[in-house]
Amino acid sequence: MENWHSRTDLIIGTMGYERLQNAKVALFGVGGVGGYTAEALIRAGIGHLDLYDPDTVSVTNLNRQIIALHSTIGCNKAKLMAQRAVDINPDIDVQAYEVFYLPENADQYPLKQYDFVIDAIDTVSAKIELAVRCYNQHIPFISCMGAGNKLQPYFKIADLYQTSVCPLARVMRRELKKRGVKQCTVVYSTEDPQKPCLQSTQPGIKPIPGSLSFVPSSAGLLLASHVIQHLVCKK
Repeated sequence: MENWHSRTDLIIGTMGYERLQNAKVALFGVGGVGGYTAEALIRAGIGHLDLYDPDTVSVTNLNRQIIALHSTIGCNKAKLMAQRAVDINPDIDVQAYEVFYLPENADQYPLKQYDFVIDAIDTVSAKIELAVRCYNQHIPFISCMGAGNKLQPYFKIADLYQTSVCPLARVMRRELKKRGVKQCTVVYSTEDPQKPCLQSTQPGIKPIPGSLSFVPSSAGLLLASHVIQHLVCKK
């Protein structure tokens, strides 16, 4: 008799699937990138997933975020994805945290409990905090670099110190080097950021990056691919 994960078992085997079932993963950010990361993790059979995101769905999310619908505008993204997770896999242990992870509250959310930590957030200080803590505690970690203002869904997995072009990666390299972090796995784009066709006319307002449906989703799926393969092959 077939079950919902029978096609997954065919490619990774029952032992691989059991490893995913027993794994506990933290995902920080459930937006354009992280939403697709969560989707892939859930459908692959991750048994325990903690989702961290304080943000709510807005109308501007409809062009690219998997949980963004007219019916979900105003709802918390982490909670929406948690509900979706249970609808896909009723046996999953999933928790939604409506928190803005920052250095100031990081101690409230210990990372040592996780088999893998994924960073799909935009705030640089939070990205740095996650990277430093995971490095110092020897927790498997992957971080997504910039996915905005891109036209091509071309992303690579590499060590942060071997990346090029990406402005966010440049900042992360500088800041993590200061903090003694010698290695950090990232997903990044080698495409030069596109200049937006339209600019904000409000003085003092930081320009909002443009995005297309297939770009952040590609980065998110690549994050999930790396995590799943690591967990399945873990000795």
